[in-house]
Amino acid sequence: MFRKVAKEIGLVDKPNLRKHHEGTVPLVGGIAVFCTIAQFISFHPDIILYSELFLASIAVLIIIGAFDDKYDISFKFRLIVQTVLTLIMMHITGLELNTIGDILGLGPLAFGLLAPVITILGVLGAINAFNMVDGIDGLLGGLSIVTFSGLAVILNINNQPNLVLLCTVIIVAIIPYVLMNLGLLSRKRRVFMGDAGSMMIGFTVIWLLLSASQNSDANIMRPVTGLWLIAIPLMDMIVVMARRIKQRRSPFRPDRDHLHHLCLRLGLTNIHTLLMICSMATLFAGFGIIGEIYQIPEAIMFMSFLVTFCVYALLLLKYWPQ
Repeated sequence: MFRKVAKEIGLVDKPNLRKHHEGTVPLVGGIAVFCTIAQFISFHPDIILYSELFLASIAVLIIIGAFDDKYDISFKFRLIVQTVLTLIMMHITGLELNTIGDILGLGPLAFGLLAPVITILGVLGAINAFNMVDGIDGLLGGLSIVTFSGLAVILNINNQPNLVLLCTVIIVAIIPYVLMNLGLLSRKRRVFMGDAGSMMIGFTVIWLLLSASQNSDANIMRPVTGLWLIAIPLMDMIVVMARRIKQRRSPFRPDRDHLHHLCLRLGLTNIHTLLMICSMATLFAGFGIIGEIYQIPEAIMFMSFLVTFCVYALLLLKYWPQ
């Protein structure tokens, strides 16, 4: 239904120097996924704390994202909106990134007065990390499914059936999008997620991660585990932005230097690139889950992540084809 509306109002993605797809593709995947999530939460408001605020927040992101998809609005305006939403979230829910746990083996590290600033940076980072990986068919959907599946496993282990159900609903809502995005239901029915969907997914992920890792009463998940659940989007964003800054370009200026673009330049097909990156993400998420289940010391989990990130950054910054 949204595909037809999108073509009427011009909410479509057209090929250009940076986007090499064929024909105009409706940017309605995120809107459709949002409608499913909104409908479910509206009928089950107790599924998540502060459900009305959560719905209102992702609705704003969907609207701003849709305008960005159609009119290409300034990234500064998007960051302002995302920051305001984060401030409202912190004020009403009390959710903040207060601690990163015992990542040095010297006791839990708390941010204290810097917690609000760190939280804003964390939310902006998560939103834009998922936005940046949306570069080839199926990738954003695949990585999102990996992250929400990993979250569901950890939440299930810690007896959080409501949040497990919410993660499952999100996954089920994303699957039809992935099928249409990959053209498996006919190339004529292809759709893209758009900035609307990627921002909504990033915000939802960080909301759930903060809820699970920063609630001292529930103690559902250790903060370091969250790094492994979003490892690929997070590492790709940091490396790409570092490269742009090194080249004296805006860190928010789009280019074709993401991991998926580099894989394509090596000669991999779209589907091989998709399978390789999603497999890597699954291995990273699986390692994070194992660390959580067996309570591997946070310092070991964090150092392992740093080593993984350094290897990843070294390969992409120094030895990968430019």
